[in-house]
Amino acid sequence: MTTIVVVRKHNQMVIAADSQSTFGETRISSGLDAAWNKIFSIKGSYMGISGSAAHDLVMQQLLKKQKSLALGSRSEIFETFRKLHPKLKDDFFLNPKEEEDDPYESNHMSILLANPKGIFGVFSMREVYEYTRFWAIGSGREFAIGAMNAVYDQCETAEEIAKIGVEAGCMFDINSSLPMTLYSVTSESESR
Repeated sequence: MTTIVVVRKHNQMVIAADSQSTFGETRISSGLDAAWNKIFSIKGSYMGISGSAAHDLVMQQLLKKQKSLALGSRSEIFETFRKLHPKLKDDFFLNPKEEEDDPYESNHMSILLANPKGIFGVFSMREVYEYTRFWAIGSGREFAIGAMNAVYDQCETAEEIAKIGVEAGCMFDINSSLPMTLYSVTSESESR
């Protein structure tokens, strides 16, 4: 699994992630994985994905092919991922089944985004959230969220808070480990 966080403080948005990949009981550290960076850049946004390791390459390839890609608001992100879902099934053979009583087909992903418009989360049934302060995904999320909540008001920058969140995830979650990657963008809107 993973620990991926997004943080917004003043006019700075940050996304950060650990570097370990896990396949069942086997883990691959950054020293053995040539492509350990879990965050990628796409059209002015940084994105990190939690779920199957296959999601990373699939989403990078799929998003690169999109002529218009709107990621600047909850509604734009929802519409983008709604349009991508049939392509995930048809072109990349996504199995959309999860639970029999689920209201919608699943893409089996949790995604965090950071861009000049804000910090966002996209979840398996295309639920989209915009966060005002921070959030985390992956198996280390609870540790990261708790740590970021504890230090948010004491830290001056989003970068400091994000580092603390990922470090907490790596400290306590057996499926996350350092080093981390971290990317920062400046907000287009007023400070929060």
